[in-house]
Amino acid sequence: MTTDAASEEFRRNRENFCYRHPDRQSFVLCQRCLRTICPECQTQAAVGVICPECLVEQQKSRTPAQVKAQRRWRRSGASALAVSDSRPLVTYAIIALTALVYVTQIIPGSPVQDWLAFNSAYLVPSLPYGFQPWRLLTVLLVHGSFLHVGLNMLALFMIGRSLEPLLGRWRFLSLYLISGLGGSVAVALLDPGQWVVGASGAIFGLFGALLVIGRHIGANVTGIAILIGINFAFPFIQGLMAGSMAAVQISWQAHLGGLVVGAALGLVFSRTRSVRRRGLQVALLAVVTVALLGLLVIPAVIYV
Repeated sequence: MTTDAASEEFRRNRENFCYRHPDRQSFVLCQRCLRTICPECQTQAAVGVICPECLVEQQKSRTPAQVKAQRRWRRSGASALAVSDSRPLVTYAIIALTALVYVTQIIPGSPVQDWLAFNSAYLVPSLPYGFQPWRLLTVLLVHGSFLHVGLNMLALFMIGRSLEPLLGRWRFLSLYLISGLGGSVAVALLDPGQWVVGASGAIFGLFGALLVIGRHIGANVTGIAILIGINFAFPFIQGLMAGSMAAVQISWQAHLGGLVVGAALGLVFSRTRSVRRRGLQVALLAVVTVALLGLLVIPAVIYV
């Protein structure tokens, strides 16, 4: 497919349907022809993925030396890169790691929660607590109860199964971690000195990105918006039922920070989905991350 033809098809396919499966939406493009391809049609290449037609063309253009080298590679017992693997492996890995950490938490006398939980006091080198910035992300691994970790991982499982194949593994992992960072930064700015645990900031980031991306591809996002509203309002409802906002045990600040950052990243992914904009996409992700860290360079009085 020529560049002009690919560009024309890209303009026509605004809703991002796979060119071989018109009923399937995807967020991944063939790196050669720029057509939208669903996970079933993706073949891993040296960089990115390619569609079945481009794979055939690539195989036809191989030189005899390349064919011979490939045969030797196969005979040596080495295997080619996995193809057409649409399993949400990053989602499964995060769930497994979080579950493992929770198991270590519930061991009597375990210090794991104390080591990994987040408090903004650990961001100020001048305080006696010690400078431990990694807690901005390790907080995603620790939870306050079985119900807490169960609900968060159930939400991750439900969203990750659809969002990870849509974005690709590295984009999905970046979204999860940067959204989690956004949740921690929001807690540091809006509720300084408060201890928090949980992956809620990252989960709300996935909600925000799914809302923006779904809107971009023309999907019905009403259900997602309602779910976000219910989950965001729950801490306030809990506080009112207890008679005081001081009784709120769920960090709405982390929810808000994760949601805003996730929505921003969803917009970045939506506007930079073409192969030629991959560099811009990476740069924008870096800008968002640096901006979040920059917000922490606020006078230490805010944190204590």
